[in-house]
Amino acid sequence: MAITIQNTPNRAAFDVQASQDLRTQFKADPQAGLKAAAQQFETLFLQMVLKSMRDTVPADGMLQSDQTRFYNGLLDQQMAQNLASSGGGVGFARLIEQQLGQQLGTQLPDATSDDTSAILAGNALPGQLAKAGQLRFNEVLSGLPTSANYVNASGASPQGGGGHLPASAKEFVTAVWPHAVEASRSTGIPPQFLVAHAALESGWGKNEIRRADGSSSHNLFGIKAGKSWSGAAVSAATTEYVDGQARSVTDSFRAYDSYADSFRDYANLLRSNPRYGGVIGSQNGTEFANRLQQAGYATDPTYADKLSRIINGPTLRQALIG
Repeated sequence: MAITIQNTPNRAAFDVQASQDLRTQFKADPQAGLKAAAQQFETLFLQMVLKSMRDTVPADGMLQSDQTRFYNGLLDQQMAQNLASSGGGVGFARLIEQQLGQQLGTQLPDATSDDTSAILAGNALPGQLAKAGQLRFNEVLSGLPTSANYVNASGASPQGGGGHLPASAKEFVTAVWPHAVEASRSTGIPPQFLVAHAALESGWGKNEIRRADGSSSHNLFGIKAGKSWSGAAVSAATTEYVDGQARSVTDSFRAYDSYADSFRDYANLLRSNPRYGGVIGSQNGTEFANRLQQAGYATDPTYADKLSRIINGPTLRQALIG
């Protein structure tokens, strides 16, 4: 029996299960899966339109902050999904489905093989989804007026008004995103929160814990090797806070063969340790950060604030867009 996926207003736009459902749909019924994917492309396009409209409104004011902009983005994402799934949408999904349907069985147009694999695997970054549909959207947009605030199908301002993101941050997010999606499925925590946590602990991959020979331990979350750990370990200097005072100490940390192993062990730690019961399923970034600190994940008294700033900050958002 074929599985039917509906991109309905009742489903949260950030629901991580949606990508898994889309992958299942492609396997069970490629034509229906293509239809669902086309509707997601229309949702993405409408989200860009809403963003370009919001960019025309002055962003200064007492109530404006990175946090309000982040949640306004989530609101736009949900509104775009509602528009695309109500009354047949605005028609772009049908056009996209017709054009992509001609190449069904080969690959999605205008996407590299890596992008296509990520989309079908259900762990594509938003920027990869945009790239796959960029030419189709640009064909539609070619007849529309442009402006300095217009956002193209790649998610970037034509004049680069959003600033430049360090390549290291983009590369880090691209490298760990598939593993974050997998860990998200087992913990119920949005993958972007998990990426942010890895970024905080590893300095966006630049300050990873190293083995004695200089190679990476792949420990992205600073998980220590306690008595119960039977795997490889590495000693490294770290900072611990005692009575609010920072102290440099040397401790033993777990070592993994890959980033995938690091994310799996991290997800298992959150699921299996009762003290992290309140962290599992967190859907609010600030709440996720606070609950991690309350559970004793780190001794730094400002740990939750640091993590929350990454989750709600522009660097992660721009890296996700690509």
